[in-house]
Amino acid sequence: MEMEMEMEMRCKDQDIEIATDITPPLTPLSFSLHNTNLHTHCSSCFSLITTPIPNSIPPLYCSPHCTAAHSSIHLSSAEHHLPPSTTSSLLRTALRLLLISHHHTPPSPRLNRLLTNRHLLTCHNDEISETIRINALAMATAIAKQRSGGGLIESSDEGTVLEEATLALCAVLTNAVEVHDNEGCALGIAVFEPAFSWINHSCSPNACYRFSFESSSLLSQESELRIAPFTHDSQQPKMDCRIFGRSEGKNVCGPRLIVRSIKRIKMGEEVTVAYTDLLQPKALRQSELWSKYRFICCCKRCSSLPFTYVDHSLQEISVSCRDSSGLRSDYKLFRDMADRRLTDNIEDVISEYLSVGDSASCCEKLEKILIQGLDEELETNEGKSHSKLTLHPLHHLSLNSYTTLTSAYKVRASDLLSDDSETDLNQTEAFDMSRTSAAYSLFLAGATHHLFNSESSLIASVANFWIGAGESLLTLTTSSGWSRVVNFNTKFECSKCSLMNRFRASMLNGQIRSEDFEIVSNEFIHCVSDITHKVWSFLAHGCDFLKSCKDPINFSWLMSTENSEDVAAHDIENDNESGNSVGVCDDQAYNNQRVAYIFQLGGHCLTYGGLLACICYGPHSHLVSHVQNILAHENDSLFSQSFGDMYDSL
Repeated sequence: MEMEMEMEMRCKDQDIEIATDITPPLTPLSFSLHNTNLHTHCSSCFSLITTPIPNSIPPLYCSPHCTAAHSSIHLSSAEHHLPPSTTSSLLRTALRLLLISHHHTPPSPRLNRLLTNRHLLTCHNDEISETIRINALAMATAIAKQRSGGGLIESSDEGTVLEEATLALCAVLTNAVEVHDNEGCALGIAVFEPAFSWINHSCSPNACYRFSFESSSLLSQESELRIAPFTHDSQQPKMDCRIFGRSEGKNVCGPRLIVRSIKRIKMGEEVTVAYTDLLQPKALRQSELWSKYRFICCCKRCSSLPFTYVDHSLQEISVSCRDSSGLRSDYKLFRDMADRRLTDNIEDVISEYLSVGDSASCCEKLEKILIQGLDEELETNEGKSHSKLTLHPLHHLSLNSYTTLTSAYKVRASDLLSDDSETDLNQTEAFDMSRTSAAYSLFLAGATHHLFNSESSLIASVANFWIGAGESLLTLTTSSGWSRVVNFNTKFECSKCSLMNRFRASMLNGQIRSEDFEIVSNEFIHCVSDITHKVWSFLAHGCDFLKSCKDPINFSWLMSTENSEDVAAHDIENDNESGNSVGVCDDQAYNNQRVAYIFQLGGHCLTYGGLLACICYGPHSHLVSHVQNILAHENDSLFSQSFGDMYDSL
């Protein structure tokens, strides 16, 4: 991917509407599976091999076409001369990139029209520079063996071969993207042609990309190339854009990549994508971009002073000290130390959970930090000061905690249900764990949506979180805690918003106008806010942190607590008025009503997440199909009592 603003890709000919494919499927110049996937996936198209051959030696192929398309690359790239201890997706991709490069050419800042960034990547005495040096030597040795038939090459050529290897490695490090499967698992890396690699980074991008793993000898041309290369500040294309977006030769292999708009892009406007996680605060984004690519982002979001609302929220920490004078004199030092302490503590808890698997301990420790913060002694230039450190509910560490807690509570529920005894107590506790997991999932979706209102580039993350919340809520309505007392027909339709109709329309044509998206988003928020007020105290019951969060959809309580009582749950969740416990009760009508609300809430969340996914990845993407399948399954479920009309009348 392009690191400097020398070259950029812009929208050509006419404006591009939101949710539009702006490139045809692009082919990689070079690619390779990660070592862990070499025995399970096709080395040509990256598809999963469902019936692997026992004791087979990579590379493996899923079809004769993939064998014909890729086997010659494997045999010609010198990768089989690499020692087993050094071979990796990075080295294989770099060696394969050299196959289509011109050998023995003078050093150039570009390789196959791709920026190598060689000087910046190698001029610092750090880990990246050392990695390039070691790997370039291993590559040069393999190349020498390949070209000399296993012998030695002339000493005069050694420097040239080493230079070629270094340039190829730098080109891969600069331009490669990690290829993920439909489940989000990393499969390998790929370097794509300039139509993609010349697209620059922004922390507020107007486009994203998806992968396709179809094995075919011909590329689909479902969409035209709607972008063209420009030099920085130029008004004319750098070169004929017809050279981009087309495969060379009949045997096309490798995963395809399609770029898609997530905002309306005006004619002549630069097209940008994100190279890093946009839910990280500015400091972490800048650090990652510099360590990987050696550039400092100067996009509108990063250049904003003061920080944008999103970046302020993602890094906000409350630091209270007994000695306020020390806090005033060393405020930045206090904040930096507070950030390090909180980061270390939360990352330690999450790492322990992932390695040990103690979900109960993880929940207890994370929630203690979220509720109480940390009491620490921070040392400044004026001595030690006892301080209390508290995370903002929208801090990036808080968001990571909600994600982990959603998983940990779900695991706790599953463990209880898998217990051999399966007592009523286990059933009740499992239901409570599932309820808390769903509540954290909803809170995570609402929190990121609140940020999304200020930064629309977060759409891909928000899509996943709303889908996750929808699945959790729908699963809760069918859990064993309610199955003995609840009967209803789960058909999701809502007469109060056009969400379902808009989702169906997007499934048909793959597009939505910006104006229509704004309307349906407002309708969605109105609906879910109304339903959430009716069930939030039930979902948050038993969790002190969630109970302190007055509303997972409307975050006005973050700014002021003057009207906190106004946003408390009401109607059927007002325990004093109803006389019912927030748990499952014996009143079937009461439980039916509560489940009806939660089911409708889950249906809204899932459908809206599907609409966002359709915008990001297109109507035929795996994520959109996943949402469609869940909705179809729920709508086909047969129960004895219908409440579809009941909800609309409540």
